[in-house]
Amino acid sequence: MTDPALAVLLWFILPLWFVAGFADWLCHRASKIEATAGAKESLIHLLMFAEMAVPLLAALFLEVNALIIALMIVAFLAHEATALWDVSYAVTRREVTPFEQHVHSFLEILPLMGTAFIAVLHWPQFLALFGTGPEPARFDLTWKQKSLPVAYIAAVLTAALLFELLPYLEELWRGLRTAHGRLVPNRGGARPPRH
Repeated sequence: MTDPALAVLLWFILPLWFVAGFADWLCHRASKIEATAGAKESLIHLLMFAEMAVPLLAALFLEVNALIIALMIVAFLAHEATALWDVSYAVTRREVTPFEQHVHSFLEILPLMGTAFIAVLHWPQFLALFGTGPEPARFDLTWKQKSLPVAYIAAVLTAALLFELLPYLEELWRGLRTAHGRLVPNRGGARPPRH
C-alpha cells in the first residue's frame, strides 16, 4: 500500500472508530441505560449504526464515484442529526458523563474524517459531484475493480459485528427485558440526580 491517505483511512481511522463505538457501549452500560433511557435509546444507536454501515459497505465493495461520495455525505449528515436526537433524549433520562461526551466527539469526527479521506482519494469524482473538475460525475453502482484484501474486509466486518452490532443488540435486549418489553422504563422521564 503506497498511498499514505489510504493507509491512514484503513489502519487508523476505521479501527479507532470501532474502538470509540465499543467505548460508547461501555459508557451506556456503566450508566445503566437499560433502567434509565431504555430500549428507545438503543434503537437510536442502532439507527446510527445503520446510517454508517451503508456507506462503509459501499466503500468496501463498490467503486467510489460521485454517487458513493454523495451517499457518504448524506449519511454523515443524517448521522449527525440522529446523534443530536440521541443526546437530546439521553440527557433527559440518564447522566451523560464528560468521558462519554468525549467518546461522542470521536464518534462524530471520525466519520467526517473518513469521508474527507475518501474525497481526497477520489478527488476528481468529488469535484465532479459539484460540477467541476476534469471528469464527469459517475453515478453507477459497480463492484470494485481492484478490491481490498479479503483478510482486511473480513477483519472489518468481524470487528463491526463484534464491537458494534452485537453490543448494541445486547443493549436493546437488556433494555426490553428490564422494561418488560416497553421501549422506555417507567421513570416518569426524570433525569437521574447527579452525585
